Amino acid sequence: MRYRFPLLLTGFLCLFLLTACVDKTGLSAESHKGPHPKSNMTSPIVIHEFGDFQCPACRVAQSKIVQPLLENYGAKVRFEFKHFPIVSLHRHAMVAAQASECAADQGKFWDFVDIAYEKQLDLRSDILPVWAKELKLDVPLFERCLKSRMKKDTVLEDYEEGKSVGVKGTPTFFVNGEPVQNELKVITDAIDELVKKMQQKL
Repeated sequence: MRYRFPLLLTGFLCLFLLTACVDKTGLSAESHKGPHPKSNMTSPIVIHEFGDFQCPACRVAQSKIVQPLLENYGAKVRFEFKHFPIVSLHRHAMVAAQASECAADQGKFWDFVDIAYEKQLDLRSDILPVWAKELKLDVPLFERCLKSRMKKDTVLEDYEEGKSVGVKGTPTFFVNGEPVQNELKVITDAIDELVKKMQQKL
């Protein structure tokens, strides 16, 4: 047991050195993610989803809530995904979230979201470059981005925001800052009510 702390310290030091030695040419720590391309980027009605790529309920919500919502209300709302990786339950959620931001740098954030949920059961660190290749990303650039861990702060910003507004689990949806149940009808009813109020003000 007396050697445990030095071994842990050595491990952290090695991880730090590997991260520090990554070639960061062409990389940026800043996020390039934004509203879903099918949504109305200028809409005053904003839907936020706090999600976790390894969360089974989030995978179901993607097909049962998010996709139908965007198909039917994409012209009326701005939809944004925010990271809330629950690392105590999902060991690969944090790295997947960072990978999505690396994909976002190449304009493929939402493509990554789709493949991550579609192939969620295969999610692990070594599969991410395979997915990047399937998405026709610059794989070496993607891998350098991921190894640099420079997107971790972006993910944690979303996570801290989620905690500050009371997010306890995933998925959690908000319509214009108000929490709503994870049901398509509840969300669309809230949208319809906002649209009605806006029309009454015209």
